[in-house]
Amino acid sequence: MPVTLPLPLLKRVPPRAWIVLVWCVSTLFTLLTTFRLPGETEPQQSPAAQLYRWDGLTFHAVSTVLVLYGVRLLERRPLGALTWLIFASITEASTLGVAELPMAQYLAPVLALYFIAAACPRRTAVIALAMGIGTLVAYITVRLLRGWDVGVSAELAVALVALVGWLLGNSAHEAREHAREMSDRAAAQAVTDERLRIAREMHDTVAHSIGIIALQAGAAARVAATRPQESLEAMRAVETTGRETLAGLRRMLVVLRAAEGDGHAEGENSAAQPAGLADVDRLAAATTAAGVRVEVRRVGESRHLPPEIDLSAFRIIQESVTNVVRHSGADACRVTVDYKDEELALEVTDDGRGHGTSTDTGFGLVGMRERVALLHGEFSAAPCPGGGFRVVARLPVPGDVR
Repeated sequence: MPVTLPLPLLKRVPPRAWIVLVWCVSTLFTLLTTFRLPGETEPQQSPAAQLYRWDGLTFHAVSTVLVLYGVRLLERRPLGALTWLIFASITEASTLGVAELPMAQYLAPVLALYFIAAACPRRTAVIALAMGIGTLVAYITVRLLRGWDVGVSAELAVALVALVGWLLGNSAHEAREHAREMSDRAAAQAVTDERLRIAREMHDTVAHSIGIIALQAGAAARVAATRPQESLEAMRAVETTGRETLAGLRRMLVVLRAAEGDGHAEGENSAAQPAGLADVDRLAAATTAAGVRVEVRRVGESRHLPPEIDLSAFRIIQESVTNVVRHSGADACRVTVDYKDEELALEVTDDGRGHGTSTDTGFGLVGMRERVALLHGEFSAAPCPGGGFRVVARLPVPGDVR
């Protein structure tokens, strides 16, 4: 059963609750500054009407209602929510007897700026920043025009904090967008890799069998009139190869259905074993029966290999032998499987005319090269100096299975 990690505290508590909490803390902070705290010779500020007179308490109640109404709009109408929070801050500060919008009273709009920048589109976030900073500028400008005292330095500090809050929210927004983009790319890459894997499996499963069927059918057609018994044997080989191909495709589909979580495939999948090096002798016998003799030579002590290495090794040999049948014109080829201490070495050689006929699409070599690359191995395929073609693959074997 998967374990779900708990969300961080910032995500467990909704943004509206954080803003209300900050509003309450800022009000408490304003109240504390009217008392002489330990280590102070006098209170930070004088008691204001907001805290001790009925009109001040009324303004405080009104500003609190504005905050509660504003946070309700935060998710649906973020700019409207910010507007009401700014009005609440101005209303709250109007009874404090100060020359600027204090930092404590403006923390709720600053926190709203953070959440808007983090969750909303860039255009909305920029408008919110302009509203937050513009309010401070307008507040100072109005007081200057009316000849009132102005705390420019304190208001610059508030503007700086508002800008920092917005930048932090914007950074969180960009980080989330980057994570989403990376996730989308990873998902797209996973789909591409899966498509390539299925294409390789289909190609390796079908190409060899079709080559054998074509070879057997051609032989049957040539001797049908003169040697009907040999023609009958060739057609039986075509039938056998076709059935084996259908069985291989069925096993592949069963595995794919099981990977998609189809419960009906579980029973079938238990009996569907993927191909491996144990099937090389069967492959050699089928190809030899089709007219191209395959000599298999094993070097070293045979041992159990990881499924991905075992399957890839067989597919590389299968595709190489298929190329010999389809393109080389040779009547024989040699397969060497070398179980070394740190790697599995594969080699397939023939004495034919080499690779590169007009009917060769090159998908087989590409698929083999991709298989080896996925296993961090080495691959080479090139004509031999004296004629023929040689395919070599080296697949590293993990230390725990050596």
